[in-house]
Amino acid sequence: MANLGNSPLRTKADLERFETEMSLAERLPEQSILDVFIASAARDPDATAMTMLMTGAPDEHPRRVSYGDTLGMVRRAANLFHDLGGPAPGVAFMLPTLIETHVTLWGAETAGYAVPINFLLQTESIAELLKASGAKILVALGPHPGSDIWEKALDLRAMMPELTLVRVAPPGTAEQPDVVDFGSALMTQPADHLTFGAPRGGDDIAAYFHTGGTTGVPKLVAHTHRSQLVATFGGAAMCGYTPSDVLTATFPLFHVAGTIVAGLSGFMAGIELVIMSPTGLRNPAITEAFWRIVADHKVTLVAGVPTALGAVLQTPVGEHDICAVRAGLTGAALLPPAVSQRFTEVTGATLFEILGMTEASGLISIDPPGGEGASGSVGWPLPYTHVDVRRQIADGELGAVCDVGEIGVIAIRGDHLSPGYRDPSHNSGVFIDCTLNSGDLGYKDEQGRLYIAGRSKDLIIRSGHNIDPTMIENALASHSAVALAAAVGMPDAYAGELPMCIVQLHEGQQINETDLQAHAERMIDERPAWPKKIEIIDEIPLTTVGKIYKPGLRCIAAKLTMMRVIHGDLGLPEAEIEVADGGVRGLRVTVTLAADQETAASKVRAALAAYLFETKVEVV
Repeated sequence: MANLGNSPLRTKADLERFETEMSLAERLPEQSILDVFIASAARDPDATAMTMLMTGAPDEHPRRVSYGDTLGMVRRAANLFHDLGGPAPGVAFMLPTLIETHVTLWGAETAGYAVPINFLLQTESIAELLKASGAKILVALGPHPGSDIWEKALDLRAMMPELTLVRVAPPGTAEQPDVVDFGSALMTQPADHLTFGAPRGGDDIAAYFHTGGTTGVPKLVAHTHRSQLVATFGGAAMCGYTPSDVLTATFPLFHVAGTIVAGLSGFMAGIELVIMSPTGLRNPAITEAFWRIVADHKVTLVAGVPTALGAVLQTPVGEHDICAVRAGLTGAALLPPAVSQRFTEVTGATLFEILGMTEASGLISIDPPGGEGASGSVGWPLPYTHVDVRRQIADGELGAVCDVGEIGVIAIRGDHLSPGYRDPSHNSGVFIDCTLNSGDLGYKDEQGRLYIAGRSKDLIIRSGHNIDPTMIENALASHSAVALAAAVGMPDAYAGELPMCIVQLHEGQQINETDLQAHAERMIDERPAWPKKIEIIDEIPLTTVGKIYKPGLRCIAAKLTMMRVIHGDLGLPEAEIEVADGGVRGLRVTVTLAADQETAASKVRAALAAYLFETKVEVV
């Protein structure tokens, strides 16, 4: 059983002591994902592993599953997948967050490897992922009036007849030809042992998670049992999880945050996960009832992406007793300072940031909830791993380690790193001599804490959803009137960033933004990637070698947002707005007001606090 230590990790000195007291091998004897569930069931088989809320209604009777029952279901699922797919089958799944989703994921990793799929993608994109992964089995949510998952699954099987289709549906759902019913098939399998021998473990592939855009060949990131276990252990230790903790499980299980730090790390420590409906905080009823649920289930750890937490923090706590909350955990996107401050005002606790990445099996560093918290910091690296901030030299290569406070590229080493992409051609420039080049910019303070300072890569991060700008650019560039298209993140108070595309037309061509928007929506199958704004300009700025100069375009996007907020929403047309590239958060915004507008300055400062860039308000 993993040894997570006897006291919370609060400081860098605590981490150093933790690492010197025992080796990683001594602290982490588990060799497979199944070992995590075996150990937790041995510790307390009757303890609740998962509490499933379907609606969050006050009179709902939640479904609760113990650690002993969870272990049995994982074994049953592994046995089923082996029977259906043979040795080490690839098992893809399109499921909302359910107890069955956890059973599918961990059972698939025990028998073969899992391929979690974002079911919001278009069918053609999912088909590419399935083909690239080599999955033999597809587990999908059965017919449901609020979802098109099952319709997509049937279309996928028509496109790929070799797929074995497994349906997760309520008992009594009418049978369908050539479809395996997950619930009934599970019960035909033994729960106390594996029928095929030893579980997968060690350096065996446990899963392929998709990342990046969905155009061209999909990028599938490999996780091994070892890499997931090291990340899982680090998450449990750094978060200070104990069996008395109750965590709000709001991340989807096709995302590494839901899989590792808000999933397997919790199971390793024996905590209770409260699954807040199949769609989590995208369910308005759950958002409205959030604080009542937190009180009713004596939640100790509130977790979610910044945008979702920002929404629930607008809901009054009322008379609900939430004194059990000891901390908040957030990640997947940068945390706006205003959300952090509001969390403390509402709960009396601190919201701690986590840095994760699919290529690092979900986790890189954590600002430990046992500590005091450092505003804007994503804390220290996981135990027994290393994170350096390195200078970027010619051709994007990594140079020497930066000085304290110096911005550079975040580079990671450790056993939690992925062995690479399923297609090795994608490894170039990312996996370099046992080091992961994250593509993120950051710096460290004198205590060794890590801070994020923007991205050297151009991903647009909308509410934790990574959007490849290339798919937007390619879509708009396919229009005959468009000469150049450049997609950038437009600052947004709620989502952090929204996709915006700046377009240069061919000489003599005329078209309006509305028609370009319609064209983009026809061409882009990933709805979150639809541009929220398209701006036509005379000439897109280029570098001396002819590349689009995106820092300048980000400044344009930020200025347009600020003009809307300050000139429009706040009614200050005389305010001067300057936007410059750089700073610890990638952009600097300066607003200058006249001397008689001191009162208005406070409103401007409050409005800008919701954004992720550096801000300065001057009254002259």
